[in-house]
Amino acid sequence: MGFMDDAKETAEAVGESIKRSAHDTADKIGDKADEMKADADVKKAEAERDSVETRNEIKEDLRDN
Repeated sequence: MGFMDDAKETAEAVGESIKRSAHDTADKIGDKADEMKADADVKKAEAERDSVETRNEIKEDLRDN
């Protein structure tokens, strides 16, 4: 029975290692998705800022004429 017990323990250890690896991979994917969303939010905010600045410059030019 010693061989079977060792094989069972090894299989359980491998299964646990695979489980941890899958969990870590899922966490990494989630982290990358969060990072990409944050980058998109920053780009959107910068575009809105630039739009407002341009609009204000145009309004100021129209007031001067």
